[in-house]
Amino acid sequence: MARMHARRRGKSSSKKPYRTARPEWVELDNSDIENLIVDLYNKGYSTSRIGIELRDLHGIPDVKTAVGMSMYDILEKKGIKMEYPEDIMNLMRKAVRMHRHMTLNHKDVHNKRQLQLTEAKIRRLARYYVRSGVLPEGWAYKLHTAKLIVGD
Repeated sequence: MARMHARRRGKSSSKKPYRTARPEWVELDNSDIENLIVDLYNKGYSTSRIGIELRDLHGIPDVKTAVGMSMYDILEKKGIKMEYPEDIMNLMRKAVRMHRHMTLNHKDVHNKRQLQLTEAKIRRLARYYVRSGVLPEGWAYKLHTAKLIVGD
């Protein structure tokens, strides 16, 4: 995915390889992969960490091409519902850390701008998640509620 405010791709300008078929080297069947995802999630791993574990330890390059469903859909099918998506949680943690830094360093104008960009990303993602039904209707980002959600 391209960066929201810089119009570039990731650190190495990398893109996901275009592949629609299941890789032939994946030895696990769909139910084994789904059970593995649920076990790792129950151990406390985030969805991105589960993807890294599957890639490095089990040779599964992408869950969606291997199983045909996203990791979020697999967890939902197994009865596990995440309260907040991982990407918006990470952005809220980042915004809370930046705000804490801003209270100690009032003149840090670069961080102030970065906090504005991060909060814009959160609001944009929140609109998408409210539209798609992941977040409840009328949910809006506020810093004091983000502090409560993140636990800081």
